[in-house]
Amino acid sequence: MTSRLKLALLDVAWKTCGVSPECLGAAWEPYGRCLAHLGPAEVESVLRGLVPGQGIDLRGTTLEEELLTRILERVERRLGRARFDRAVFAGPARFREVVFASDATFDHARFDHLASFFGTSFTGNVSFGEARFHRELSLHGAQVRGHGRFDRILVGGDALFGEARFDGDTSFREADFHGFAAFDGTAFAGDVGFRGSRFRRAVSFRASAVGRNAGFDGLRFHGPAYLGPMQVGGCLSLTDVRACGPLQVDTGRCRVTLRAAVVTGPFTARLSAAEIDLRDATLTGPAAVTRKSERVRVTSLDGLDAGALTLNGTDLRTCGLGGLRRPEGLRLRDCLFATTPAGVSWRLGWPPVRWWTRRVVLADEHSWRAWPPSDLGGDADGKRVGAKRPRATRAAAARVSAANETGEPPDDRRSARSLDAGWLETLYERLRPGVGDANTSADFAFGAMEMRRLSSPRVRARVLLSLYWLACGYGLRVGRALGWLTLMAALVAGALSWAAGARPTRHWVGKNPRIAVVRSKPVISPDPRALYK
Repeated sequence: MTSRLKLALLDVAWKTCGVSPECLGAAWEPYGRCLAHLGPAEVESVLRGLVPGQGIDLRGTTLEEELLTRILERVERRLGRARFDRAVFAGPARFREVVFASDATFDHARFDHLASFFGTSFTGNVSFGEARFHRELSLHGAQVRGHGRFDRILVGGDALFGEARFDGDTSFREADFHGFAAFDGTAFAGDVGFRGSRFRRAVSFRASAVGRNAGFDGLRFHGPAYLGPMQVGGCLSLTDVRACGPLQVDTGRCRVTLRAAVVTGPFTARLSAAEIDLRDATLTGPAAVTRKSERVRVTSLDGLDAGALTLNGTDLRTCGLGGLRRPEGLRLRDCLFATTPAGVSWRLGWPPVRWWTRRVVLADEHSWRAWPPSDLGGDADGKRVGAKRPRATRAAAARVSAANETGEPPDDRRSARSLDAGWLETLYERLRPGVGDANTSADFAFGAMEMRRLSSPRVRARVLLSLYWLACGYGLRVGRALGWLTLMAALVAGALSWAAGARPTRHWVGKNPRIAVVRSKPVISPDPRALYK
């Protein structure tokens, strides 16, 4: 802690106490001394001059509990412009249900014991910049109608902000909470920011609400963190977060960003009708992103390093999976993927007519084939949607489009496509074991074989795989094999019928002995007795 002598060297903006150079207390006229260095009669004279709603200047003053209580009782617990900058509260500071009719500042103040603002009402702005709370801090049920500033505060004990109301923007930048921090039921009407803060023990935001954006960028969670269930109107940003313990995020209808986040403990995100970005995140422990009611859209997984991540009920139609560092660690349950184009397509190439069997595909293959975004299928309600291509796969699609536009030789263009197709084959194979749906797993197997056929450098292998695809769809299209068998059976039956019906029937024609019809008649044996008559 900075000594009083060092503080005296600061250029303070008020007239200090004349008793000692070390005392930074605001001087009261006509005494020229701070309230802590006045005699009993002088203090009584100052208190008699106070009226409810009057502003008070106690900057740099050391306040005992008794003196603070007498001041608050004299003004009937209603203060105007209150200045407590660099004040030292040597005893418990109890501002319970005090009304600050104007702005209140506690910058660089020091609270040696309990600091209670339970039910306190701040009509204007309030600032606790770089204040030091050696014990507990309580703003439970407090209301701040203006802006709230708690930048770089240090709380040695528990910090209780439950049921508090902040009507303006609130900032906790680089705050340090050594004890349990509770924001349960807290309402922030504007933006709230905890950039660079530290929670050394558990923190809870259950039943809290943020009107606009909630920023936890660069925050450090040393204990369990329960961010929800909470409502966020704009974006819940957890960029560059470090979490050593369990991290739970429970929100909906907002954007959730965990770019470059590092979570060494269990991670759980329960979202509804939300978007989540996990670019360059590292999830060491078990992790899961689950939808509560409406489907969750994943915008990016590029650079994600997760040993065991489960995506349950998420929308992956526009999210490329090629940037995953460990695709085999991904578990996919009830996810929504892009699909092949519907109907028959015509083009000036070979083959001129293409008809795609309906199957799910990764967004990486969708962009690599340069299919239009409109072919991404419908949303969860069955409506047609269009979306941007995922950033992870736009490079592959750009290479294919550039090759087509520049008119490169067919061999060079095919080799470029083959390289990407081989990469997609490996991606399908590594993702397939984590797919929970049998139909989707079969489509991934089909996609892997399709990419193997397109990436095979040998003509003979491509021909054999093409025949395999044509005959039975790589063993995954039973209907196609039955169709071929039915066609072959029909052709054989037709050939036999034609061969049987092509034989001519022989009859007598005139006296031509070459054409005859053999007619069998019953032969009656003669009676032997008639021969001797």
